[in-house]
Amino acid sequence: MSTPTGDEFKAEVEAELKLAEASDPARAAAQPVSGWLFDPAEAEAEEVELRNLLGAAEALESGPRSAGRNPGEGA
Repeated sequence: MSTPTGDEFKAEVEAELKLAEASDPARAAAQPVSGWLFDPAEAEAEEVELRNLLGAAEALESGPRSAGRNPGEGA
């Protein structure tokens, strides 16, 4: 099994995010619980996690960021 490259990983996260967005948890929550194919709260949480993961991948992709500190300086 190979490790995906940054572009492959980002594309995979974006694809998962599109699926999560398409699940429309608000519409599902309006249905009776017996008709749910998924828990709307879990779907919303997954979408948030995917957005965070995508943001982290994009931050890594953009390179090191400067926090106004000199190299070797502590937090």
